[in-house]
Amino acid sequence: IVIAPISEAHAASFHACLDVVAREMRYLAQLEAPPLQKVRDFVRQNVADDVSQFVALHADRVVGWADIVPAWAAAVAHTGRLGMGVLPAWRGQGLGRRLLQACIAKAQARGITRVELEARADNARAIALYERMGFRHEAVKRKALRFDGCYFDAAQMVLLLGDAA
Repeated sequence: IVIAPISEAHAASFHACLDVVAREMRYLAQLEAPPLQKVRDFVRQNVADDVSQFVALHADRVVGWADIVPAWAAAVAHTGRLGMGVLPAWRGQGLGRRLLQACIAKAQARGITRVELEARADNARAIALYERMGFRHEAVKRKALRFDGCYFDAAQMVLLLGDAA
């Protein structure tokens, strides 16, 4: 498995990976991937803006991703929001850690000093990974997510980098 910066050539495979993870209705707030063109536009803009976005590749197939998208407003421009996912067959092999390491290093090099994330509070495996990577709990949002009529709390976590740490 190769961890590489995303490129426009990865957009369709990234879209397919995102769709599989979203349809699990457990790890992401969306129920399916956005339309392919919207994902292509997102990737194109991230590449143009040199956003910290990496993919895990098996051959040329995206089997996981992580991105830290910077906030746009001036007072929070030092902040980025983490999004990530790994296909079910590839979980438990260290890809999440490798993706996070690459993503965090690039985000920090680009001036991000605060990385935020939100995870379903019952996603113990992901939360344990985030804790091992240095993220700390900030809050729990009660009933933040709803899938098929069932509510779930969300853990809000943060990683402070550089002078913010």
